[in-house]
Amino acid sequence: MADIDELYYDAEDLLKRMIATPGISRDEARVADIVEQQMQQWQLYCRRSGNNVWAVCPDFNPSLPTVLLNSHIDTVKPAQGWTLDPFTPTETDGRIYGLGSNDAGASVVSLLAAFRWLTEHEQRYNLIFLASCEEEVSGRQGIESVLPMLPKIDVAIVGEPTGMQPAIAEKGLMVLDAEAVGRSGHAARNEGINALYIAIDAINALRNITFNKQSELLGPIKVSTTMINAGTQHNVVPDVCRFVVDVRTTDAYTNLQTLEIIRQAAPTCTFTPRSTRLNPSGISTDHPLVKRLLTMGKVPFGSPTLSDQALMPFPSLKMGPGDSARSHTADEYICPMEIREAIHTYITLLDYAAL
Repeated sequence: MADIDELYYDAEDLLKRMIATPGISRDEARVADIVEQQMQQWQLYCRRSGNNVWAVCPDFNPSLPTVLLNSHIDTVKPAQGWTLDPFTPTETDGRIYGLGSNDAGASVVSLLAAFRWLTEHEQRYNLIFLASCEEEVSGRQGIESVLPMLPKIDVAIVGEPTGMQPAIAEKGLMVLDAEAVGRSGHAARNEGINALYIAIDAINALRNITFNKQSELLGPIKVSTTMINAGTQHNVVPDVCRFVVDVRTTDAYTNLQTLEIIRQAAPTCTFTPRSTRLNPSGISTDHPLVKRLLTMGKVPFGSPTLSDQALMPFPSLKMGPGDSARSHTADEYICPMEIREAIHTYITLLDYAAL
């Protein structure tokens, strides 16, 4: 039976090996190999589908509730500005530097450590640990492909850098491909209908869009135009202008309801969602896990950033070591003490929890 110190040192060692193994989204096979092999060495019965690796507690009882512990093994590409090798774990001044150290390698190894300890002690619930892939690109071969293979999940803890404070609500995401259509003409004469001007009017309408309802935890829906393209050459009035809109949705409306409100606000353009499947998510403040976190002095909040929670059709909260502000930045790091605290917090939260 592993003690807490052993769990911590094992977690730190695994994190360093993960950092040293590039695992950019959709190319995570080697990192998945490392996690799978380590779980086998720890005699955790694990399964794998693609680059997703998971284990179910050995004494699974279908009559008990089931808790999912999930985080992702993939990373974004290294940002410009790294002063260190992003794939060499560098420990200095109380920090471990490396790509994916904060987002979300530290969560992976901390949740796995908690899973090891908790499954060695009898609990009043079932436990599943899942290290999933393609989170950074919301890919369909990640957690979405694995959930149908798992037993029924009652609640999930998703490991993301939150400073070990619980995000009990999370915004969803829609990316809209928008198009304005005009009529071409010569720029030197008063001809044509400029699609770029139509698009600008629509973009301004979206800048000032109002929604009657607002989420208590997540605040207002955020609508941002992030890309635009029009024209073939300087002397031709563009007949088509295309732009991209990033929409961060909340539990005040469904994604489809939000889309309809946007279409009504800018009727001169067409809006085609790339997907409506990344929904807002969360958990009730009355849930036993949230109540227990409150007794532990934790402060629930609503998160503006997206995670695999968006693909979970069951209650979930997001909580993990590190700081979201470090994610996707040059010289990303995690502090070893943050990992130790995370392991302790997960175990304290879940040990003999009444669900």
